[in-house]
Amino acid sequence: MPQAGRPIDFDAFLLLIGKLNYTWTNTESLLIHLIAGLSGMDKETATVVFLTLNSTRARIDLVDRLSKLDRVAPQERDRILSLTSQIKKQSGLRNRYNHCIYAFDTAGCNPRSILMRIADRKDRLMIGQVNDLDAAAAQDVQEAINELAAINRHIWQTVSDFGYPE
Repeated sequence: MPQAGRPIDFDAFLLLIGKLNYTWTNTESLLIHLIAGLSGMDKETATVVFLTLNSTRARIDLVDRLSKLDRVAPQERDRILSLTSQIKKQSGLRNRYNHCIYAFDTAGCNPRSILMRIADRKDRLMIGQVNDLDAAAAQDVQEAINELAAINRHIWQTVSDFGYPE
């Protein structure tokens, strides 16, 4: 098990982030098939709808809402909502590394990510959450990649099982 604080090769970590982004983009694009199947659209029309929505959250919300229509069988609805829930769980880590800057100490070592987000609390602001980029962080990213790959397989199985446009 990786230990927090154990140094990492920053270049290798960036390659891992690239793989996470590739896997995430692939996963998100599979929502097109779910949109098509749930709405009764052809894949081309579903692609236009997908591309018109300008955020991952909007795309997932659309799939969730389509699955909640009365005409969708409970088994189908449950399966879709489970998939979108799993995707949402992975979004936090992806967002952490895609909406940050990377920092190092004066020797160019000890890489950290600094989240570029303002957290508005009752009586204060939290800015720039810092996370060390260590072996544990790299393991978290690898686990997210593995989970997204599994979600992809489950989406394809769902598309097949329910006869959605491929």
